[in-house]
Amino acid sequence: MAQLGTLEELPQDYREAMARAGIGPLWPQMRNALPHNAPATVTRSHLWRFGDVRPLLLRAGELTPVEKAERRVLFLADPGRGAGAMQATSTLYIGLQLLLPGETAPAHKHTPSAARIVVEGEGAYTVVDGEKLPMEEGDLILTPGGCWHDHGHGGKAPVIWLDALDLPLFVYLEGSYAVEAPLQTPRNRPDASQVEYLAAGLAPPRRRDRPAPSAFPMMRFPWARTEAALRRLAEHNGGEPVELDYVNPETGQSCLPTMGFTAMMLRPGEQRRPAQRSSSAVFHVVRGRGATTINGVRHMWGPKDNFSAPPFADIDHAVEGTEPAFLVRIHDAPLQERLGYYEERAR
Repeated sequence: MAQLGTLEELPQDYREAMARAGIGPLWPQMRNALPHNAPATVTRSHLWRFGDVRPLLLRAGELTPVEKAERRVLFLADPGRGAGAMQATSTLYIGLQLLLPGETAPAHKHTPSAARIVVEGEGAYTVVDGEKLPMEEGDLILTPGGCWHDHGHGGKAPVIWLDALDLPLFVYLEGSYAVEAPLQTPRNRPDASQVEYLAAGLAPPRRRDRPAPSAFPMMRFPWARTEAALRRLAEHNGGEPVELDYVNPETGQSCLPTMGFTAMMLRPGEQRRPAQRSSSAVFHVVRGRGATTINGVRHMWGPKDNFSAPPFADIDHAVEGTEPAFLVRIHDAPLQERLGYYEERAR
């Protein structure tokens, strides 16, 4: 391997002349930008315990009215980037949002795409481009970039959900912004997950007198159906990993263009050692207890906890107890696939 020269080896007058010209030499920094064999990651694996975050979120509800916050959220900060970093990984923003009974969060739309996973409570809803989506525990709800969305809560106890956005990507591209509007008037009908896309493998017929299907035809993925599908798969897949991707029911592609969501079931006693993936990820625990070791760091997790994994991480999952565990892996593989570099390496 060639030994690259350093900046200090260059004459001082030459360095000063380059600085005045607004240029710099590549070779002293080449290995920072193009390391050999694998990227140099900043992201550090971390566990965010729901038991630690929940009281702080509830106190935020006491301290800050939703009218002042617009969205009352505590975000997960990657320790590799510092306490104020609005990033759980390089591309993923993850936050926990609180809505109290009787509150509404005003309508807005923004360039980043978002998804919600309901963590706790009932009685809340999200309206996306006029479609009212009930929010039940474990549900995945999409708010794609450019779609109007607002939130309301008609229940009796606090509702908490997880927000996942590709916000860091849009901030890096200098393309992140939002537009506000009054609350939407929902259409008087159930959402598409309860009508057009109620059953797997079935979709409305296409006719010439109908417009092309929406790029995001189904905005809500009910957890009850997801868990039932995972349990059924576990009975018949010969001991293989039990995973199901959330996809666009019209195309089979990822449900959002830059973020992927994969539901996982870990059987009692199962030891899982997935391949090293080039994608980064945040795992949300819907139910169950276990331990995951990531690059030698062991995380003991329980219901509603979240933990992260950097690219090309060594990951080992194990379940505690006699009940299965259910998780959702949030990742940036769809973005990497569109850029043509997603990779998996066998361990």
